[in-house]
Amino acid sequence: MSATFDPNIVREHFPGLKRQIDGKTAVFLDGPGGTQTPLKVIEAMSAYLRQNNSNIGGAFVTSKNTGWTAYIARLAMADLFNARLPEEIVFGQNMTSLTMAMSRALGRTWKESDEIIVTHLDHDANITPWTLVAAERGVTVKWLEFDSQDCTLRVDDLQNLLSERTKLVAVTYASNAVGSIVDVAKVCEMAHQAGALVFVDAVHYAPHGIIDVQALDCDFLVSSAYKFFGPHTGVMFGKYDLLDSLDAYKVRPAPDKPPGKWETGTPSYESLAGVQAAVEYLEDIGRQFGGLASSGSDTREARRYRLLGALQVIKQHEESIGAYFLHKAVTVPGLRVFGITDIERLGERTPTFAISLEGHTPRDVAKFLGDRGIFVWDGHYYAVAVMDRLGLLDQGGLVRIGFVHYNTLEEVDRLIDALGNLTTN
Repeated sequence: MSATFDPNIVREHFPGLKRQIDGKTAVFLDGPGGTQTPLKVIEAMSAYLRQNNSNIGGAFVTSKNTGWTAYIARLAMADLFNARLPEEIVFGQNMTSLTMAMSRALGRTWKESDEIIVTHLDHDANITPWTLVAAERGVTVKWLEFDSQDCTLRVDDLQNLLSERTKLVAVTYASNAVGSIVDVAKVCEMAHQAGALVFVDAVHYAPHGIIDVQALDCDFLVSSAYKFFGPHTGVMFGKYDLLDSLDAYKVRPAPDKPPGKWETGTPSYESLAGVQAAVEYLEDIGRQFGGLASSGSDTREARRYRLLGALQVIKQHEESIGAYFLHKAVTVPGLRVFGITDIERLGERTPTFAISLEGHTPRDVAKFLGDRGIFVWDGHYYAVAVMDRLGLLDQGGLVRIGFVHYNTLEEVDRLIDALGNLTTN
């Protein structure tokens, strides 16, 4: 039997959540910008630095142990993404750097008659790397729009943009601004029928849902470990044949086979120890709360099963948080929630809510909340195209409230009470 998921149990793993502001426990609703880190991750990074700090390739124990640290981190991410091979996992400084590098590699295969497709729902890190290279190569850029009413991507319109000249579709898995989830599997199917590759930004989606690159059949998928309770490190999945055949911009005598050919310079090995521990943390949730996913086997299949169990219970908890927030939000005068607000459609969004409050700028709202120990983001959060399409880019953007699995209903109440107080002052 599995235990009923309780956020108060998992909160005990996060030292940062104990921070006090004016005698009250802080409320961390800034997860879309970076989640808090469990003790397991902190200890793994510290242990690496204490015991094995080195570089790889040496004929001595700390170097060999560092190589093992990198390998088990790669294997852990392969299981989280359901990649076939650990060699399909590439680490980098962050998602943006990895995307920039891949855009240059893919761009050198394009010619002037070619086309690419980007979306107005994406974070700029999955737009500008592609448009920059397209401009250099004389490639046409087409844009896929989103519905301004519920902020969902118009995936069906993709068919009208695709042609035999399309080389790439760059698409988000979930909007970091308004939370909308995209039917990436459908995008991949449509793009592949036209002969195009698909590059998926899963940075925002990763802490909220199950990623299966084989089921999606995407060609590339990127994320950032600090968005799913790990350190500041970027992660990219790429189909092995593509990683192997494409030319990477790299120094001599760097490896000529993936994944090493794509990992420019020396990585942060202590961060890779943290990445492995972050996946292990999620696996622990599967053991404790995931029912049948609590198998003790150490095979890749068993770990994947535990991760599925973890993300299923996380999703259920986050949907209950989202429903509670939407129910309470209507009680705050002048508060508007952008994106999907239908309780029956919560499965189509993450628990990330962009809001405005009539008569108050986003920065004023964020500061008011921050002064009371409630941490939220304001601005455009690099979702420049989203804010531009909503006509809010020059007005300070929106306030972003992001719930993750360690947030509670009581924290929603504190948030709503504070917003209510702001409207009456």
